Amino acid sequence: MLLILLANSSCFVFTSQTNFVSGQVIKVIDGDTYDLLLKDKTTIRVRMDGIDAPESGMPYAKKATQYLGDLCKNQTIKIVKNNVDRYGRTISYSYLKDGRELSREMLKAGYAWHYKEYNSDPELAALEEKARQAKRGLWKDKNPMAPWEIRKIRRQGISTKDMFETNE
Repeated sequence: MLLILLANSSCFVFTSQTNFVSGQVIKVIDGDTYDLLLKDKTTIRVRMDGIDAPESGMPYAKKATQYLGDLCKNQTIKIVKNNVDRYGRTISYSYLKDGRELSREMLKAGYAWHYKEYNSDPELAALEEKARQAKRGLWKDKNPMAPWEIRKIRRQGISTKDMFETNE
């Protein structure tokens, strides 16, 4: 079986080897993670592939979470399972019924960074760059700090609680 999905300007080609799963988004955890209720009534936690959204306490964290929720909460979506991370989350691209892919939508809106350390998709890099140039979402800030930098600081035992003036 060959399935071609056209999403905006992107063309995704899936074969019978593609690992599809579909279910309903029942909870949005943050701007790049959500819980998916599968048809067999099990729940998996999905970490969206290719992006990294603001961490809790960072500017735009609440807005990113809200935006993702507005896109997909209570929606039936299809995911392509790519991997499982060390926290047991399924790393996936996530597709709405209309063909839009959630990682791309978050980048377009300016609510996530392209996570280049784990993903080399040039389209995702271009979407981030367009959002930066248009000063959408978190790119309105002069010097937004990437979530991986915040996690690095927190791993050193340093509180980031007072680092930001949140605009939410």
